[in-house]
Amino acid sequence: MAKLIDFNSLVLMIIATIALFHSYVVIGMTSSSMYVNWGAHHCKLLGDDLQLVLDKSAGSGAQSKRSFLFGSFEMLIKLVPNNSAGTVTTYYLSSTGTKHDEIDFEFLGNISGQPYIIHTNIYTQGVGNREQQFYPWFDPTADFHNYTIHWNPNTVVWYINSIPIRVFRNYQAKGISFPNKQGMGVYTSLWNADDWATRGGLVKIDWTNAPFIATYRKFRPRACYWNGPMSISQCAIPTKTNWWSSPLYNKLSAHKLGQMNSMRNNMYINWGSHNSWMQGDDLQLVLDQSSGSGVQSKGTFLFGSIEMQIKLVPGNSAGTVTAYYLSSTADKHDEIDFEFLGNISGQPYIIHTNIFTQGAGGREQQFYPWFDPTADYHNYTIHWNPNAVVWYVDDIPIRVYKNYQSQGIPYPNTQAMGVYSSLWNADSWATRGGLVKCDWTNAPFIAKYRNFVPRACAWNGPISISQCAAQTPNNWYTAPEYNQLSYAKQGQMEWVRNNYMIYDYCKDTKRFNGQFPGECFKPQF
Repeated sequence: MAKLIDFNSLVLMIIATIALFHSYVVIGMTSSSMYVNWGAHHCKLLGDDLQLVLDKSAGSGAQSKRSFLFGSFEMLIKLVPNNSAGTVTTYYLSSTGTKHDEIDFEFLGNISGQPYIIHTNIYTQGVGNREQQFYPWFDPTADFHNYTIHWNPNTVVWYINSIPIRVFRNYQAKGISFPNKQGMGVYTSLWNADDWATRGGLVKIDWTNAPFIATYRKFRPRACYWNGPMSISQCAIPTKTNWWSSPLYNKLSAHKLGQMNSMRNNMYINWGSHNSWMQGDDLQLVLDQSSGSGVQSKGTFLFGSIEMQIKLVPGNSAGTVTAYYLSSTADKHDEIDFEFLGNISGQPYIIHTNIFTQGAGGREQQFYPWFDPTADYHNYTIHWNPNAVVWYVDDIPIRVYKNYQSQGIPYPNTQAMGVYSSLWNADSWATRGGLVKCDWTNAPFIAKYRNFVPRACAWNGPISISQCAAQTPNNWYTAPEYNQLSYAKQGQMEWVRNNYMIYDYCKDTKRFNGQFPGECFKPQF
């Protein structure tokens, strides 16, 4: 009997091993792994290419022949060109049933010259409404681009051309549902959604542009086959076969986080949209006689490091101000400023810094740059933690404002601040106190930004006042090494201040009549 039991156990182990081995697949051709599930007269499935068509009679779609639980799902897609308003092209995973799971890419068309909207969503147990939307940083109609959904027991990540744009983590242990118990098929479609897709349904499909055509190729599901409930455990086991369960895929690398936390995902144009341009990680702000322009971050922060690379307006920039700053929105707001005051050709910019606490500013310090800020990009960083604010230019500190709140000097540590950038006409004061005006024959004035990196604590309401200040590994900026500048950094800052500082409010005896603010009597570094 013992031998029989051992033999049966061995058989079961072999069967399980075979099933597990076959759970991992790499399918070579779109036509071998998908089939047309509606609008067959409108589809062409040839080798590795799938062509979906929409006209007045119908749209079309396809789905995978198998369902999966966890893995990586890649597809190259070339979207409907020209006037695609009212159309929606989709690529998504979905289970079936009323309490279904779903992970979406949807591409909302637009009129010619206006960008697509990349619409993402996730459903768990039939509940969605977790939308995040993005503008593409490329023309998605000119060529094929790779759209990948990476799904494992810990997280879902949406990628475009290997750049992550969104993450949904598994917090099931805290009562937040996560898709990990239902096999999902892969679906594609092109359909008429002009009741909502473009400007909330205000722009309808122009059928004179039909047929609308989207093309897919190189569908690559490197994933675990769904073989019924037993797959719930089999597909989640950390094995070499289940490569997606490796610790490497539990969270994004620092490089990938940097890609995701870039300009396009973190900022939006808040004024002068006709005079600004954002593509990928590049932002261009424009000032002409009609208007300036500006952007702001989608989120707000309390403490961290906020970096931006900026290339200032070249030539005669007199009267213009290019700004990069943090600010809260309350009446008694906090604010930390970099402002770049333009000048006539051949004369240097002025780097103007200031800090507001509880609505009170007047703490200006100004510097000449020791480089040409218009010839190339330079890094401007605001480092802000519970102990100090430090302004950096190309990793060189130029100013420190320390926290002396315990001695009655206000410090910004209770209000969330957004990140703002703008280019505007300030010729009433910016250059020689307003004596030199903007020369509009030099317009348009253009400032360029790139590589926005906010390594900071996201504001989640008043609870963040304590959470973001806590000394934890996640709050890296609270580590002891960030409480005080190193001797090398102090030496760099003294060099800048001795050679390039042109104004310090703490030395303006005429302005304050000898009654300097309290922080002027305190060591700052």
